[in-house]
Amino acid sequence: MSSEVRLLDGCKIPAVRLYELPLIRDPRGSLSYAQYDETLPFLPRRYFIVFDVGEGQTRGGHAHRTVHQLLICVKGSCQVSLDDGKIRDQISLDRPEVALYIPPKIWATQQRFSRDGVLMVLASEVYDPDEYIRDYDELLVTDDGRPKTGDRPLTSDH
Repeated sequence: MSSEVRLLDGCKIPAVRLYELPLIRDPRGSLSYAQYDETLPFLPRRYFIVFDVGEGQTRGGHAHRTVHQLLICVKGSCQVSLDDGKIRDQISLDRPEVALYIPPKIWATQQRFSRDGVLMVLASEVYDPDEYIRDYDELLVTDDGRPKTGDRPLTSDH
């Protein structure tokens, strides 16, 4: 039983963090939790759940301008490909007490869902389609208009 959040090693992109959330086990079952300012890196304003993803299908394939996200695979497993325009990484989410924090301007794609995979995503803002970066080339331009030095994303979608 652990009642503290731990930062796990494993992500090459410095702004992205992988957390092990508190886990409480007893004869009735297991419980994992997060609460703002103690274990959540932002106050969620929206959540959504991704499930019933068919074999070989991908989700995501975009970045956000301002939205922070926390991804937790609450059942089954999935893989998350990440790209900040300079560094790429892949993280496997396969335990409900492991959470992946993705800040703005990180390209993220979710794939390789297990048949029973259920991914819960907490977002710092409500849905706004104009807030999405759907063109990878746009991600490669810095705020001051200079190109970042990076390659194409990990997926073959682009």
